[in-house]
Amino acid sequence: MHETLDTIRRVLLAILIIGLVGTATELLLLDHDEEAIQLVPLALIAIAFVTIAWHALNPGGASLRLFQTVMVLFIVAGGVGTILHYRANVEFQREVDPSIAGRALIVKAMKAKAPPALAPGTMAQLGLIGLAYAYRYPSRHRESS
Repeated sequence: MHETLDTIRRVLLAILIIGLVGTATELLLLDHDEEAIQLVPLALIAIAFVTIAWHALNPGGASLRLFQTVMVLFIVAGGVGTILHYRANVEFQREVDPSIAGRALIVKAMKAKAPPALAPGTMAQLGLIGLAYAYRYPSRHRESS
C-alpha cells in the first residue's frame, strides 16, 4: 500500500513540475510580465520551485507546510487571475460596443482570446495537484505520533 502511495505521490510531483515549467514558459512567451500584477504567477512558480527543492532535501513538517501554503496561494491566484482577466475582457468589450450588456457581454468576455478568461485556472489546477501530493504526507504522521 505504501509503495502505491509513494508512486502516486511521485507521479503527482512530476505532473506538478511539468505544469510549472510549461506554465512559466507560456507566461514568459506571452510577455506576461508587463505590469507588476502580471508577475504574481511567475513569482509563485519561482517560489514553488524553491519550496519543492527544499522539501526534496528536507522532507520535514516545515517544508511541507510551506509547500502547502504556496499551493493554496496558487489556488487563490488562479481565482483572482480569472476575475482580473474577465474584468479586462468586459472593459474591452464595452469599449468596442458600449451598448453590449447582459448575456452577450458575458459570452463575449468569456470567449475573448486576449486575455483568455479561464487561463488563470491553470494556477488553481497546479495548486490542487500540489495539495493532492501533500495530502497525508508521511512526515506529518511521524511528527504527530
